[in-house]
Amino acid sequence: MNLDFYRGRRVLVTGHTGFKGSWMSVVLANAGAEVVGYSSCSKTETRLFDLCGVKDQIIHNKGDVRDLDHLMAVFAEYRPEIVIHMAAQPIVRESYLNPVHTYDTNVMGTVNVLECVRLNPCVRSFLNVTTDKVYENKEWPWGYRENEPLDGFDPYSNSKSCSELVTHSYKNSFFADGRAAISTARAGNVIGGGDFAKDRIIPDCVRAALRHEPVVVRNPYSTRPFQHVLEPVCAYLMIAARQYEDGRLAGYYNVGPDEGDCFRTGELVDAFIRRWGEGMTWIDRSDGGPHEANFLKLDCSLIKSAFGWKPRWNLETAISKVVEWTKCWRDGGDVRACMDGQIAEYLNGGGA
Repeated sequence: MNLDFYRGRRVLVTGHTGFKGSWMSVVLANAGAEVVGYSSCSKTETRLFDLCGVKDQIIHNKGDVRDLDHLMAVFAEYRPEIVIHMAAQPIVRESYLNPVHTYDTNVMGTVNVLECVRLNPCVRSFLNVTTDKVYENKEWPWGYRENEPLDGFDPYSNSKSCSELVTHSYKNSFFADGRAAISTARAGNVIGGGDFAKDRIIPDCVRAALRHEPVVVRNPYSTRPFQHVLEPVCAYLMIAARQYEDGRLAGYYNVGPDEGDCFRTGELVDAFIRRWGEGMTWIDRSDGGPHEANFLKLDCSLIKSAFGWKPRWNLETAISKVVEWTKCWRDGGDVRACMDGQIAEYLNGGGA
């Protein structure tokens, strides 16, 4: 995988201070891109963005995607060639607590970003990052394809389905002339070093390990497409670059692991415990929370056939990288050097 395309190119990334956005910012900075970040920066807990030092390598803008006027001003000032939209309210449980905020951010935020793309002809490539949860989940045992109906169940998932539809409408209404290539990418659950989010299983494992407590697993039998964060991040960059060069590649793409890496949550925790060691255990304890899908996976045939893409790291490798990063951070090591090493290893095809 060659990221030379991005050297010297100006890329605007919304949500760049989030977990996935931080990895994206580091990959782009290492590739020599001019990164313009746009994020609300509202979280106060430990953040990978602060730990990895990438803020000093990029243009960091604090702003809310719901603020169209400010977003327009940033586009006008920096004139990006490529826009990768990752800003979102990404937590299912939070969406039950604050559905209006979730829809406002995830739907109107997407409208605002696309409006900026529409009014700024400097943008040649736009990618909206959504989720595997956009599909109407029928709990069937095969993977969803890109032409399946969109209808997420909970407010988060449904708001991302709406974000997809907004993108489709803008693409058909305003970009049919090919002036800018417009795509969406629907990724599965990502894991990686530096994720401190609540209500995600690997961060729960990390917190339990650091406290020397058992991991509490709410639904050990749910099946999800887990993958290391570098898999979708590099796939997003591949899509954005290739469609910039050939607009016929613009479309809607699933980004997920191979069939063998769709694990039950309990099996994922088992793999983490094996890698972590130190006598870790886990317990099955449902907390009576809101609806969660029991079975969900993706069919990634389209991105494989269109781009020749395939996952590089299996789940065991991905978990080993999480443990490597977390123990580096715990022990006061250089987490940015750890990230840079993992990125180089991934791009060079090693580690599997």
